[in-house]
Amino acid sequence: MQRAMRLLESVARHERGTPAKQLARETGMALPTAYHLLRTLVHEGYLYRDRGLFFLGEAAERLSSSGAAQKRRSAVAEAMARWRDAIGAPMYYAMYRDGEIEIMCVSASAAYPAAEEWADFRATGHAHAIGRCLLSQLDDDARRDHLARHPVLSLTPYTVRDEHSLLRRLERTPRMEPVTERQEYALGTVCAAIPITVGTTVATMGFSLPVHQADRLLPAARQLQREVGRCLGSLALSISI
Repeated sequence: MQRAMRLLESVARHERGTPAKQLARETGMALPTAYHLLRTLVHEGYLYRDRGLFFLGEAAERLSSSGAAQKRRSAVAEAMARWRDAIGAPMYYAMYRDGEIEIMCVSASAAYPAAEEWADFRATGHAHAIGRCLLSQLDDDARRDHLARHPVLSLTPYTVRDEHSLLRRLERTPRMEPVTERQEYALGTVCAAIPITVGTTVATMGFSLPVHQADRLLPAARQLQREVGRCLGSLALSISI
């Protein structure tokens, strides 16, 4: 396995392909051994051979892509853990993709447990700060399309009452400002979310607090916005996980 990986790494360094003899020299293998492993890698789709030169195959490209995606996810998770501990609240990263709200990553701990998802987050975007932050970044047609599929429902006595009221609230939301909600999704819980814009990505980072800490909501949202802003350059690719 290790010798096969060395061959793959060596092939990856030669975008224009390389012959078996050179690969054997670079990896320190006997030529017959290199030939045997190369044939196996070609058969499995990790390499392909053209005019005596070896190139990375589709299986290797998929493996590389998967590894890169995992690395990006890890970068986001590590940053969220830092923000969770700095702010003192569980963190949620979400995106709006293919017409739906998707929670991509949650960072919680024993000290800062995540809010219970007692009603489907995808269908209740009107009630929680994460959903409203994402909806506020959409145009009017996209918002109405979302609400036609996921109508406004009263989850608590504090939930916005109807689509018209929600749309007016979204229209009044200042661009790039934090969005907050107080017990609209769950009694005893308040939430805030900040918009994240990188290219055409519609995303948000949010957190929840117990209602007795409601006075922390906006200051903590401002702190999160500063923290994310400082790291956004290095995380720009990663947030598209």
